Amino acid sequence: MTKSEMYLKEAKQWAANNYKPLDVVLERGQGAWVWDVDGKKYLDCLSAYSAVNQGHCNPTIAAAAKAQLDRLTLTARAFHNDQMGPFLHQICELAGFPKALPMNTGAEGVETAMKAVRKWGYKVKKIPEGKAEIIGFEGNFHGRTITVISWSSEAQYKDGFGPLTPGFKLVKFGDADALEKAITPNTAGVIIEPIQGEGGVIVPPAGYLKRVREICTKHNVLMVADEVQTGLARTGKMFACQWENVKPDAMILGKALAGGMYPVSMFLATEEVMGVFQPGDHGSTFGGNPLGAAIGRAALDVLVKENLADRAHELGEWFMGELRKIKSDSIKEVRGKGLLIGVEMHVEAGTARPYCEELARRGVLCKETHDQVVRFAPPLTVEKKDLEWALTAIREVLSMNFGKKPAMAGAR
Repeated sequence: MTKSEMYLKEAKQWAANNYKPLDVVLERGQGAWVWDVDGKKYLDCLSAYSAVNQGHCNPTIAAAAKAQLDRLTLTARAFHNDQMGPFLHQICELAGFPKALPMNTGAEGVETAMKAVRKWGYKVKKIPEGKAEIIGFEGNFHGRTITVISWSSEAQYKDGFGPLTPGFKLVKFGDADALEKAITPNTAGVIIEPIQGEGGVIVPPAGYLKRVREICTKHNVLMVADEVQTGLARTGKMFACQWENVKPDAMILGKALAGGMYPVSMFLATEEVMGVFQPGDHGSTFGGNPLGAAIGRAALDVLVKENLADRAHELGEWFMGELRKIKSDSIKEVRGKGLLIGVEMHVEAGTARPYCEELARRGVLCKETHDQVVRFAPPLTVEKKDLEWALTAIREVLSMNFGKKPAMAGAR
């Protein structure tokens, strides 16, 4: 039995069956590369769902984490610490917001946004108590809490978890007219992913985000951008909304905010929106802790000083171009922005899962999403030569057909 087989057997015995990972057991990472417990080397083309934009074990971020570990790790919010203020200052200036509220996970950031939107709706817009609505989009993914899944369009995410939280509407992503028709006097906010990552790397039509901004302004509705996956340089801009020069009323960040070394998320908003919170309204024991803040400061420094947004744009344009050159009847479409790329496979070619499994066997790690899409999202520090190496395997694998083979003549 190999080391990998041993660990896989243990995980199967003791872990809840709530994920379906590839059968790879990793023990070490550096930059865009990771190694499994048997010593095999892989190019990581997932980046922990964009949490590792700065590369695995980034030395600048690791040094900040190690230094802070010897100083102070947690105070709760009962006291101040010397890292949170500078961290909030840094992210507010980078994102262009006057206020920030630190949390831990992306889902917590979304929950914070929903609470802020509803309270703004009641206290500022004067929506009748208990009537506030939030509009989301079909195909969205904002997390796994009961309230968040209440406005998912995926039946599995909701199955067995009711009663669900009311107060949400869903409209078609990319259809601005459908959004405007859904707005009522009780609509408090719209929460939108600039690009739907888990939904299959769905890029909306050009000008769509700008129309969403205009519609929200016209109807006095808050526009909240969930940039947990698209933010922090992933799409070739520091924030994906910047592709259309759109400024939302609030923004949710997470994942790469700590470079994959610690769970850190953030809700940023205007003074008017953030002003609805008073002491006791909302909080988190670990939100804004000095260890997470110190790591976050270093993570932001790396993104800015190494120009990772520009790097993602340049490499992403080239990489998508190479993927589009692949002559394969199995490929339906290649789409994305920066280094957030989805390759949709035709249904008759089989689901995306076997493609990811075969790529893993050849040393390229990626993961399927939305059944038919192979997602490529390597760390933004990845070298072009490494992607060129991966393309050899990618071309061969994406030219395969894992669909149902036709029965032989006369076979039973």
